[in-house]
Amino acid sequence: MPNPSSGSSCDPPDDAQHSATPVVPGLAGVFAPICTPFAANEDVDDGALRFNLERYAVTGLRGYLVLGSNGENRSLDAGEKLHVLATVVRHRAPGQIVLAGAAYDAQRDAERFIAAAADLGADFALVLSPGYFRRQMTEAVLERYFASLADRARIPILLYNAPGFCGITLSPALVERLSRHPNIAGIKDSASSGIEHFLPFQGPTFAVLAGSANFLFPAMLGGSPGGTVSLANSFPAVALRLFEYGWARDEVGGPPYQAWVGRVNAAISGAHGVAGVKAAMDLAGFRGGIPRRPLLPLEDAEVAALRSLLAAEGLLP
Repeated sequence: MPNPSSGSSCDPPDDAQHSATPVVPGLAGVFAPICTPFAANEDVDDGALRFNLERYAVTGLRGYLVLGSNGENRSLDAGEKLHVLATVVRHRAPGQIVLAGAAYDAQRDAERFIAAAADLGADFALVLSPGYFRRQMTEAVLERYFASLADRARIPILLYNAPGFCGITLSPALVERLSRHPNIAGIKDSASSGIEHFLPFQGPTFAVLAGSANFLFPAMLGGSPGGTVSLANSFPAVALRLFEYGWARDEVGGPPYQAWVGRVNAAISGAHGVAGVKAAMDLAGFRGGIPRRPLLPLEDAEVAALRSLLAAEGLLP
């Protein structure tokens, strides 16, 4: 099944026929939610990060989500977050877009980070709901949180619907209201189901991005301009090929390719989470490194099994 595209541009294919509503500039395409490589002592591995960025620069990826869940946001201290973000901004390819992940329980911390991200040159901030006091995170509290962050931010923000990480699911009614804010540019939906409820809000000022390769193609058929998918960390050409099927609205080639991508994705991030993504990166010639404790790297036997599976799928020699 593999039929990866080499990806020669950071922009969507010019010749594709796409009937979706025009979208926020810069948010059409595939974004890699890049991992933060760590050395054996768990320090940030700057050399590995730059190595990955150099390779990603020629793939056709639209840009990066930095400091998302695959970036192990919650395992980095404040200084490390800004260092990693600055490194990505500095070494991205011309035209690539950087989304900076903001995951905080205190609003003042989120405000400070977004201000610093703007100073460093990030293009957007992706904001996760505060989750520690989740029972108090009512619709009114969340609406005030996101809207007031957007009021103060010097870069546009995107909502991050990821109940698996914070325990909170953003409702369609809340997202619809927030989509009208002039400085809220979209939403990344990483929930296992439900993106169809947000797709009606897709438009020229609000982008609805798929948060998983498992549903990138159907989301694009519904109007999404692309997504942020962990498979792009290890196999960017595969993610870009799936995007091309969606952009062209190819209902013949797209569904079987989506099914195959879902099977591959399940074997990597679905089965092993961040450690699996990093192991797949290593196998594919990138530098994933180890996750930070308490996460553990894959055992040798697990890596061998993953290698065999990816080889059987035609992704490794």
